[in-house]
Amino acid sequence: GHTTGPSLNNDKLYKFAYSAEVYVDRVKASLQKSAGYRISSGVDVNLLWRNPDNDDDQLVKITIKDVQVENVNERPAAQNIFQGKSTEKIIGKDYLEALQRPIVVELVRGKVKTFYSYQNEPGFTQNIKRGLASLFQLQLHSGSSREVDISGKCNTTYHVRQDQVTKIKDLDSCEIERKRFTSHNRILDVGTKGTSATVYVLEDSFIKSIKAEENFVFVLNYRRKTGAKIISKQRLELKSVQAGMGLIAAKQVAGVIKTLDPNYVAMPLEAEPVKSECKKCPSLSEHWQSIREHMHPDKLSKPEAAKSFLSFIQNIRKATKEEILKIIRSENKEFLPQVVDAVTSAQTPESLEAILEFLDFKDASTFILQERFLYACGFASHPSEMLLKSLTEKFKGDVASEEIRETLVIVMGALIRKLCDREGCKLPAVVEAKRLILNRLEKAKKDDNVQMYLLALKNALLPEAIPVLLKYAESGEGPISSLAATALQRYDPSFLTKEVKETMNRIYHQTRKVHEKTVRTTAAAIILNSNPSYMEVKNILLSIGELPMEMNKYMLSMIQDILHFELPSSKTVRQVLKDMRAHNYDRFSKMGSSSAYTGYITRGPDVSSTYSLDILYSGSGILRRSNVNIHVFDRNTELHAIQVVIEAQGLESIIAATPDEGEENLDSFAGMSAILFDFQLRPVTFFQGYGDLMSKMLSATGDPMNVVKGLVLLTDFLQEIQLQSGPTASAEFMGGLAIDISGGMEFSLWYRESKTNVKNRVAVFIAGNTEVDSFFVKTGMETSLEAETAFDFISTVQFSQYPFLVCMQMDRMDSPFRTHMTKYESLPSGRRYTARRGKAATLAGNEYPLHQENSNMCKKVFGAKSDSAGSWF
Repeated sequence: GHTTGPSLNNDKLYKFAYSAEVYVDRVKASLQKSAGYRISSGVDVNLLWRNPDNDDDQLVKITIKDVQVENVNERPAAQNIFQGKSTEKIIGKDYLEALQRPIVVELVRGKVKTFYSYQNEPGFTQNIKRGLASLFQLQLHSGSSREVDISGKCNTTYHVRQDQVTKIKDLDSCEIERKRFTSHNRILDVGTKGTSATVYVLEDSFIKSIKAEENFVFVLNYRRKTGAKIISKQRLELKSVQAGMGLIAAKQVAGVIKTLDPNYVAMPLEAEPVKSECKKCPSLSEHWQSIREHMHPDKLSKPEAAKSFLSFIQNIRKATKEEILKIIRSENKEFLPQVVDAVTSAQTPESLEAILEFLDFKDASTFILQERFLYACGFASHPSEMLLKSLTEKFKGDVASEEIRETLVIVMGALIRKLCDREGCKLPAVVEAKRLILNRLEKAKKDDNVQMYLLALKNALLPEAIPVLLKYAESGEGPISSLAATALQRYDPSFLTKEVKETMNRIYHQTRKVHEKTVRTTAAAIILNSNPSYMEVKNILLSIGELPMEMNKYMLSMIQDILHFELPSSKTVRQVLKDMRAHNYDRFSKMGSSSAYTGYITRGPDVSSTYSLDILYSGSGILRRSNVNIHVFDRNTELHAIQVVIEAQGLESIIAATPDEGEENLDSFAGMSAILFDFQLRPVTFFQGYGDLMSKMLSATGDPMNVVKGLVLLTDFLQEIQLQSGPTASAEFMGGLAIDISGGMEFSLWYRESKTNVKNRVAVFIAGNTEVDSFFVKTGMETSLEAETAFDFISTVQFSQYPFLVCMQMDRMDSPFRTHMTKYESLPSGRRYTARRGKAATLAGNEYPLHQENSNMCKKVFGAKSDSAGSWF
């Protein structure tokens, strides 16, 4: 009769040889040295029953025999973990028996309709049998369909040529419940790719051989050298066909199964989740004790701190709320902030409940811990709706510290953005938090309140908040209008409508009212960064020369930076300059000390990073704003890694100078605001008001103020994979950052000079573990990468003459860098094979070049003091 699937002959026993191999290695490595193992066996197949009404409905019995476990690559006896062990010893007697119990499969038109096995077998052996049964599923005509096998329900395409059938499974389309999470920003994430192909050779309408191969590749997007691959291969080859048992006579399948063995039950073909228990794993508190010393506050800028932080998070993710609370409640105040960083970064329902039960927002004395908790929430790699909901409830309740209340709402803004980026904008908690921020901003009377809601919007970047931000940018007072403008600057230019650009032009050209220089320069930057028209560029260039002294110089520097760094609008700027009488000497030879400059830190095949430094002074030589940025980007995505802005105003009275026009009544103020990994932190104030300024100046120690210190989970990737041969695999990559940023401003009236210093100390540890877990053997590869570095930005101003002298320096210290890789194969007994490699290098320190003018100035500033800048610190 005609069949559309493979057909078995009656009364025959088909004897096959079967093998399933796994390999784990670096992405580019050849398989000869990979870690892995092979399971091989005989497989007997015979037909039990054929449906009398349909030739294409067959019941087939499949039996695994003579199981062997061995290395996938030849190893000397000393390195062979299986050496001298029988299969029964390796797999375990009960497991081996279960594995060799036959399964029964009903094939209808070549597809597995029902999979029969025994109920109380271990999931692990059951999955190996499912993997074998899935191989027998194929169709004999070309075409695509969704079909279920061990991998779940997947899009599958068949190509048929004579006696050869190729089956391609689209692994991205498979529906199967497996743990998976990724990092928020693509640059910090892991790129993955999976493929699956099976080639069948047929003979005499049944299977002669099957070769199946699955490949999984994982690479860190920001360093593609760091990655791993898992390869799983299956082979089935017909060895002989012998005389076999006769068929069982019955009308229906049920009757056959009953006759065969009433203990058989129909089960899903999709793999069941299995997890091997850890026999010798330390408890959470034992683990904490072993890493605790590395988490001391003084050691936080070392890679060891970041490494311990990651392993702690991994263990917290397996812990109960009680275990977590036990550690939090027993720790002292030096170590608690680091514990809070880790517990919050773990992002499990248990860790969130534990930390919320411990922290009391009605108590101002635990301010530090509340702040560390909130910042860790702001950096969360895959925040849950529950987290946002909890913070919204805290915000509506009593909060003892005003600063914590501000931080709460700023972090809510960051969480709204992260949840919206993952299609979560319509979640009830997101809708409520958005409404709360926008409504309260509308009703806010005090500047402080307006400011905190604007900061929340600067993190949330909601398209619907643009009109509100425009209103505050144009009609708000100094700091508020400046904040609204910098919030607009963070939007992708595609959101900046005609209305936004019209408002920015009005602010820059002061059409409706006088604006402070800080807001006008931000407005100009927005216009020039969002595909400006010829006229917009022309009007900005014409204005140069008519602006207040230092602003002239700043705008000129901004235009030169666009040209020198080939920023997107440089074409239009060149065109305008060519056509314009504005390109006259007088306009472009303005004196002054303000400047803007962009340069590369690294240019790599995977990611590049740039630094930009711009600095704006008032006419009397006092700093108005200094802005340091580091951006990291690849072909598709950008990450605002660091921004540190120091703003000052109303300081002219200290040096008895005249304030700039329109700035006569500004209150004395200096403060600092930072963005870290796309997340705007709560700004800190150095001093507010003349009295505060004087008392701090007289007692000025020049000690920098800490802006942010702690541990941040940057890369957080986990993917569990069902291999089609049966085992479970997983790839986990984590990147931790230990960070310490401080900044300060000091004056010396004696030398008539001021100095601003921003210090960034960072250490990074990245750990990857890619593993295949077959219960009786684990194989995998661990990779790690560690680095530490320090950046200093220093600007020195001498205002004893005009134009005053400004020297800016950006230095990076020597940066040690180490990578390690370990491939392993291990048995539950502890017997283990490992192969290690590692290398270490140091990236030499560097003083980053700024523009030539700056270098000349530094020579003057330091020439007066000593011959070299280095000895001045």
